[in-house]
Amino acid sequence: MRTAPTILHLDMDAFFASAEQASKPSLRGKAVVVGGLGPRGVVATASYEARVFGVHSAMPMAQARRLAPNAAYLVPRFGFYRSISEQVMGLLRALSPLVEPLSLDEAFVDLEAGEAAWDAESARLAGLKLRADIRTGTGLTGSVGLAASKMLAKIASEQAKPDGLVLIEPGTERALLGPMSVRTLPGVGPATGDHLRRAGITTVDGIAEAGEDELVRLLGKAHGHALHAMALARDDRPVVAEREAKSVSVEDTYDVDIHDRLRVGFEVQRLADRCVRRLRGAGLSGRTIVLKVRRYDFSTLTRSETLRGPTDDPAVVREAAARLLDSVDTTGGVRLLGVGVSGLADYTQEDLFAQAASERAEGAVEELTVDEPVQEPREQVERRWPAGHDVWHAEYGHGWVQGSGLGRVTVRFETPDSEPGRVRTFRIDDPDLEPADPLPLVRRRPEEDGALAADPGVAGERSAASG
Repeated sequence: MRTAPTILHLDMDAFFASAEQASKPSLRGKAVVVGGLGPRGVVATASYEARVFGVHSAMPMAQARRLAPNAAYLVPRFGFYRSISEQVMGLLRALSPLVEPLSLDEAFVDLEAGEAAWDAESARLAGLKLRADIRTGTGLTGSVGLAASKMLAKIASEQAKPDGLVLIEPGTERALLGPMSVRTLPGVGPATGDHLRRAGITTVDGIAEAGEDELVRLLGKAHGHALHAMALARDDRPVVAEREAKSVSVEDTYDVDIHDRLRVGFEVQRLADRCVRRLRGAGLSGRTIVLKVRRYDFSTLTRSETLRGPTDDPAVVREAAARLLDSVDTTGGVRLLGVGVSGLADYTQEDLFAQAASERAEGAVEELTVDEPVQEPREQVERRWPAGHDVWHAEYGHGWVQGSGLGRVTVRFETPDSEPGRVRTFRIDDPDLEPADPLPLVRRRPEEDGALAADPGVAGERSAASG
């Protein structure tokens, strides 16, 4: 393990919710919850104002609504979040060529590789500048952890939240980790935590004291060895610049179980097309088509078919997915469907058989969509206006959907750089109202933020000891 805290971990603060607040003046400083809004929806992100009420990610949305009935509940805008993420990742790559993204809002950076830092002080300054640059460029905040290993840098960024910086000095790791809960360590989830607790092990010190042999007996060889090493603050994993995708997939959870077999087939075809669009967007193709079906009783079935060569042909993927569906019993209803492609490659193998399959599949889809139209329920029609998504009105300009139902859609007209806007209600088929692309966030000047005006980033700096 290195001797200087030159591995940086960035975690954007309540990213989806903060992005929504930054783009919607009327929501700033208010409770915002982003996620699926149907009866089976779950929370993706909650703003810190919503967390005061006990709302957190992965919570059922129905429970969140009971805890915070007055919060704003929004459907995610992933394209918008991705555009902000690209800005942030660009700032990270300016620091070092070794950037390992973990998600849209989280990444490791090896500061030594870019010569951005070589000791504790230079690492601290790099972290402070990064946080200031993120705030200036996006108006959002991120928490930074600095340490000599990836594990400890991630723990440090968690301690830094929200909007802070924590640096763990090499040599202090064992003392810092010792009293922490076993759940602090990567790979210790609820099940492993309960298993350790039943053995009388509740802290990281307890793991270290139990010894490697005991942990192997309790958890198995691989997990036991790894956990003991982490408890001793040993982590030599490098920052890896490219995390190779193993698969590309899409899935939808339905508010009401789908019983109509024709409708199930239509949804699978639609998911196959979405999956291929994502595949092509990444410049990839794949050999194995995967179908995922979760039935009414929560049982989940997965079926796969491997082609002769990689493809990014939507008709080929649709036909393979349809064949896989033929082998699944959907009696009783379906609550989730997914289509994925694995065995990825960065090229496509032309295949006469695939072309023939393409022609047959195109004909099948045309017959399904033209001769056998699917009548969507009312809820599906109204979902053209998802809460939080952008719209444009011919008279009132840019706005966002506050809610829709009973044939009406309520819109608040405002932009990221405007004052909180007025609310108006329209028919859902109003010809003057149409979906729109998100507006970019306004770049904030340093003098607009008191913390930045004093000393960029210093307001959020904390030591590892203070947490």
